[in-house]
Amino acid sequence: MIKRPIINPLFLALSLLISAPSMAAAWCSAPHTEPLVSLRNALKKNLLPESRAVERVHTEGTLPHQGIRDQSIEARKDWPLMRDLALLWQQQHQPGDLAALSRLLNDWGTRYQPSFDPIDETDLDAYIDAYAMTRDALPVPVRNTAQRFIRQLGEGYLSRMEHDFKPGDGRWINNWNSHRVKLVTLAAVALDDPALLARARTQFMTQLGRNLRSDGSTVDVEQRDALHYVVYDLEPLTRAALAAHLRGQNWLELKGPTGVSVANALDWLAPYAKGDKTHQEFVHSSVKFDYQRRDAGEAGFSGVWNAQQAASLYAMATLLEPKYAAVSQRLYPVGGWMAACWGK
Repeated sequence: MIKRPIINPLFLALSLLISAPSMAAAWCSAPHTEPLVSLRNALKKNLLPESRAVERVHTEGTLPHQGIRDQSIEARKDWPLMRDLALLWQQQHQPGDLAALSRLLNDWGTRYQPSFDPIDETDLDAYIDAYAMTRDALPVPVRNTAQRFIRQLGEGYLSRMEHDFKPGDGRWINNWNSHRVKLVTLAAVALDDPALLARARTQFMTQLGRNLRSDGSTVDVEQRDALHYVVYDLEPLTRAALAAHLRGQNWLELKGPTGVSVANALDWLAPYAKGDKTHQEFVHSSVKFDYQRRDAGEAGFSGVWNAQQAASLYAMATLLEPKYAAVSQRLYPVGGWMAACWGK
C-alpha cells in the first residue's frame, strides 16, 4: 500500500462525483501525478507482451497450491492492469497504453468463459472499469467484444439471482451475493442500460433484506465471527452504490425490506474501524475452511481485526456521504488505482 501524504481519502472525487449531473458524471475523476507514476511502475513490472487470458480461473475455497489456484492468481494479474492502463490512457493518451488495453480486453473477452462464481470473478470489476473509462477510444471490434462480455456477465449473474436462489444455501445471502450485485450494477451502468439497472436495483434491495440485521450487522459476522467478512460484504454493495450514483440514484441510504441500509451497516462497523472497539477474528466461525486457512498460515484468520482492511470501504463511502470522512481519516490513505481514480 502506498503511504504518501498527498494520497488522502477521496475528497477530490467527492466534489466531482456528487456535484456532477447524473448522466455526465465521470467514471473516475482526474488523478494527480504521483498515483500515475505508481501505476506506470506497476505496468512496467507486471504487463507482459501477450495476455495471460485463460478460459477459467478458480481460487475460491482453495488453499495455496491446490487445483488451479496458482495458475489463476497468475492469470488474474491482467485484470487490475486493464484498469491501470485505462487510467493512464485517460490522462496521458499514450497510444501504447490503448493498444495494450485493447489486447487485454479482447483476449479476455473472447477467451474467458464465466463460471459465475462471484468470489472467483469479483475482480472482473476492473474489466468493466477499463471499458467504461475508454469506451469511445477503443477500436470498434474491441468495444463490441467488451460490450458482449460485460453483458454476458451482467445478464448471467442477474439470471442466477432471479431464478436460482436456494433458501438453505448461505451463498445466496452472504458476501457471495453482494459480489453478484456489484458486478451486475457495474455492468448495467457501464452499458448505460436502464432496464438492466432496474433489475440490479431489485437485487440490491433483496440483498439488503437477506443480509443486514436490524442493528446494521451482517449475516456474515454471524456465520464467520469476523469483521473481515463484514468488509467483504459491504465493499461490493458500496461499490454498487457508487455506480448507481452516476445515474442519479442514492443506494447508500436505500432501505431494504427490513428497513436497514448500507449506511446503517457502515455505522455499525464504524466503532471498530475507528479503533474504539476491537474484535478477535474467527474465534467462533461456523465455517471449517476458516480454520484450515488459519492452520495453513494465511494472514488475517486469527488475532485482532486489522481496521486498515476497511480503508477502501470508508474511502468509497465518503464519496457518497461526507460524514464517513471522519472514519476514513483514521485509516491509512488508499493507494494504487483508487488513489489514481479518486485521490486528492
